[in-house]
Amino acid sequence: MSYVTPQEFATKMIDAGESKIFMSTKDTLIRAYMAGAILALAAGFAVTIAVNTGNFLVAALLFPVGFSMLYLLGFDLLTGVFTLAPLAVIAKRPGCTWGGVMRNWGLVFIGNFAGAMTTAVFMAITFTMGFSQEPNAVGQKIGHIGEARTLGYAAAGFAGMLTLFIRAVMCNWMVSTGVVAAMMSTSVSGKVIAMWMPILVFFYLGFEHSIVNMFLFPSGIMLGGKFTWADYFLWNEIPTVVGNLVGGLTFVGAMIYSTHYKTSPARNGGYQGGKVPVAAE
Repeated sequence: MSYVTPQEFATKMIDAGESKIFMSTKDTLIRAYMAGAILALAAGFAVTIAVNTGNFLVAALLFPVGFSMLYLLGFDLLTGVFTLAPLAVIAKRPGCTWGGVMRNWGLVFIGNFAGAMTTAVFMAITFTMGFSQEPNAVGQKIGHIGEARTLGYAAAGFAGMLTLFIRAVMCNWMVSTGVVAAMMSTSVSGKVIAMWMPILVFFYLGFEHSIVNMFLFPSGIMLGGKFTWADYFLWNEIPTVVGNLVGGLTFVGAMIYSTHYKTSPARNGGYQGGKVPVAAE
């Protein structure tokens, strides 16, 4: 069977986190750059669908194609390493430290931002005929999204910041579920289906994803959105990153580690007598 049970893939999560901590700087940056660029293209794709069809559900149904592609290619999103990298430290893998986790997070953030920004510039050029014309309908929509999701939060003050933070937390509940769900199957089709479902949920519900916003908001500024870089960072990117971090650590990573890894057959030498052995503490 291609299905892998949670107790069986729990160790794979730790292995993945360990590999990311020890990955070279060059490889980490390249993988993160490509992930940011591909997810940004998927976001532009989804906005184009929503504008051209007038149906946001169709856009949400198709947006996960970008997420699936980048993870099948082995690229890294900040939201995913928020969940996986700390698990190697929690599991006390040799040489894995919180310093290594922070290094990985920092490099992935830089790579994701650079990739998303590259796509933002390229898409802004295509929406404006090389900045020689007013933005087309899709470009105008992206500018309006930036305004609504920065100035709108700012106008609500603390309530807006709280809403933004909670949306970011719930976003990474779903994104991290998608990252982990890809380990539930050994087949490409199984991995894609498992990833597709939670990403569809987060996108349709309008949750805040830091890497998607690395594309939407900078391109929105370039396309005439009436908000500033300060608005973007203070009223979206910074609290979104913090919320994504909290979501990744508290929901998927912590829950699967605590409920499945301690009884993982890979960790405890396999099943014995038809039962899963409990690790000695």
